[in-house]
Amino acid sequence: MADDNKTGAVITSFLLGGIIGAALGVLFAPRSGKETREQLNEWFDETVAKNKERMEKLGEELKNRKEQLAHAFSKKEGNA
Repeated sequence: MADDNKTGAVITSFLLGGIIGAALGVLFAPRSGKETREQLNEWFDETVAKNKERMEKLGEELKNRKEQLAHAFSKKEGNA
């Protein structure tokens, strides 16, 4: 259990560092404010679309696993 907490902390730290680095890169980029806002909006829209797709896939995977477990459980109940 302690290893799980450490792993989660490392992943969180890594992601937070990436977000901070990306934000600093955007703030110091040699672009106008309008270009930067357009780029951020495009990135945000792409990120939302990708994450929506990932969540749909994860939902399907969870649904499939739930069905597999239910089938295995009912099969085991039938043998008992």
